[in-house]
Amino acid sequence: MTISSSLNAGVAGLQANATRLAAVSDNIANSSTYGYKRVVTDFNSLVLSEGSSSYTAGGVRASSQRLISEDGALISTSNSTDLAVRGRGFLPVTTATEFNANSESPEMMLTTTGSFRLDANGFLKTDSGLLLMGWPANADGSIPIYPRDTDDGLQAVQFALNLNGDPTTRVDMSLNLPATATAAGGSGEPQILSIEYFDNLGTSKSMSMEFTPNVPATGTTNEWNVKLRDSAQNDAIVGEYTILFDDSRALGGTISSVTALIGNAYDPATGNLIIDAASGPIEFNIGAVGSSFGLSQLSDSFAPIALTKDGSPIGNMAGVEVDENGYVNAIYDNGLRNTIYQIPLIDMPNPEGLVSLDSQTYLPSTKSGAYFLWDSGEGPTGDIKSYSREESTTDVATELTTMIRTQRAYSSNAKVIQTVDEMLQETTNIKR
Repeated sequence: MTISSSLNAGVAGLQANATRLAAVSDNIANSSTYGYKRVVTDFNSLVLSEGSSSYTAGGVRASSQRLISEDGALISTSNSTDLAVRGRGFLPVTTATEFNANSESPEMMLTTTGSFRLDANGFLKTDSGLLLMGWPANADGSIPIYPRDTDDGLQAVQFALNLNGDPTTRVDMSLNLPATATAAGGSGEPQILSIEYFDNLGTSKSMSMEFTPNVPATGTTNEWNVKLRDSAQNDAIVGEYTILFDDSRALGGTISSVTALIGNAYDPATGNLIIDAASGPIEFNIGAVGSSFGLSQLSDSFAPIALTKDGSPIGNMAGVEVDENGYVNAIYDNGLRNTIYQIPLIDMPNPEGLVSLDSQTYLPSTKSGAYFLWDSGEGPTGDIKSYSREESTTDVATELTTMIRTQRAYSSNAKVIQTVDEMLQETTNIKR
């Protein structure tokens, strides 16, 4: 009956507008929620009959969709591990509950922003219990090759909240030895240079280099004897070399040859020689043959020019930083920076097909398509911004306008029901 279909259409209109009002309420309630993606509700008409002499109202059906691909504005914060994705892509996270239940391969979830802070166990965690995930780095800070079409290899980012040391493994040196010292009549007095290094326990040690000129009876030799002594081995000689300098017009003052008397051989192409210290091998770069860098023999003065080395004493972790390429660095108060994880960005073919969960997180689904893990700033993805949060995509003015329209539409549908009720009442009164 047509009048009954009018009643059903009015009821459908009330339900549809109630659905839209629910979406508006959610959007307004989350207008200050970081990372919130607004929900829109669309109406679709239902047609039950067409072309007949009497029309049957089909009503309306409401469908809601969360606009996950819509980006909110980024704002600055004071926390280095407040992260937001600038552009396309999602951060991989998991829940603390899921991690505790399955720490080997916790379920990967997606989000576009989060305020991560170190908890008591060293995890980067939000107040809502989300753990940031990433690929663990090797001991030297390099990132191994991981599969990009699966979450295999991703782990919850965790820091060792303890002391850290960095042993010395390389020394680059540049100094000048006096050419006059290897000429006849020289005093033969050695020149001594002490170099501090750090062992495997972060303890300061020293490597002493004793440069003794070979003084001839007449003329000049341009030859020096170098002994290296390690304080960690009771000043034992760990290396002894004879260095001959060139006195030609083109290469005067540069190394001509190095002969190993004690210890490992010298590499004339790179200028490196390996010294076996108590804590392990240390690579000394004294300059390649014919190079103007490294050791030189010029003029009449002993002049250490430059000395650079790696390694550092024991230090406490002072902070955490995430750069735009997703590398997570631990910073220590001794100046050391260690890369321990890399955070990838996950790209989805259809972000709107993701399954929405609490705390602005999402799960991949068959509708969202197969995901791929990219390095931040590469491929179709954007990059990761630290000291940043993504604001809600809700525009309160737009939502309030939609609310007014919804209220009017709801009232109109209620009026339809009221009118149908009055008409049915008139039909009942015919019998009287």
